[in-house]
Amino acid sequence: MSKPLIGVTTYLDQARWGVWDMQAALLPAPYPRLVRESGGLAVMLPPDGPAAAAEVVARVDGLVVAGGADVEPVRYGAEPDPRTGPPARARDSWELALIDAALASGTPLLGICRGMQLLNVALGGTLVQHLDGHVEAVGVIGRHAVKPVPGTRYASLVPELTEVPTYHHQAVDRLGAGLAASAHAEDGTVEAVELAAPAWALGVQWHPEMGEDLRVMRGLVEAAGMAPRG
Repeated sequence: MSKPLIGVTTYLDQARWGVWDMQAALLPAPYPRLVRESGGLAVMLPPDGPAAAAEVVARVDGLVVAGGADVEPVRYGAEPDPRTGPPARARDSWELALIDAALASGTPLLGICRGMQLLNVALGGTLVQHLDGHVEAVGVIGRHAVKPVPGTRYASLVPELTEVPTYHHQAVDRLGAGLAASAHAEDGTVEAVELAAPAWALGVQWHPEMGEDLRVMRGLVEAAGMAPRG
């Protein structure tokens, strides 16, 4: 049986390698590593126009919306906080279209950090634009405990209180339509959200690709392996 093909979103940024200094589609290497170690085949999805999203999603068995820039507050009807980062409008449009296509087609979906926040926004939710205590230092991945909500999909994957790799300053405020919180930090911050079965759509606030726990990604890969193809 062939391994599920997992598309992972990327972002455009200026990059240098060899003699070149130009715009590139970037994805931190831990993302495809985590997909491979969880039993899937990783494919990078460079940004495109929203009209291409449904066709792209139709070619993959599962979708990961990766972490990155803050979601532009206009997407959920808010004014930007001074501590909110600069907008990534093209990426917001592209990834929102991918999320919509995945939800419409029933393609298993995992949102990581920004990806979880964007899933919430796609379903009409809002975000806390800044919170303290979830970034250890600039450019340094921290760790804190996450407690699962019993009876949720996340709890079926990770049933115990666990330490997770974390780097975020934004979080879910009002939950989007159909989403339920499935894990919390000790301070009450929503750390995971999900849609009810039969949909397989899960978002986590932390960065599983920066740790060794495969269970969340393995859950996506297994769901993608069972999804109808073609």
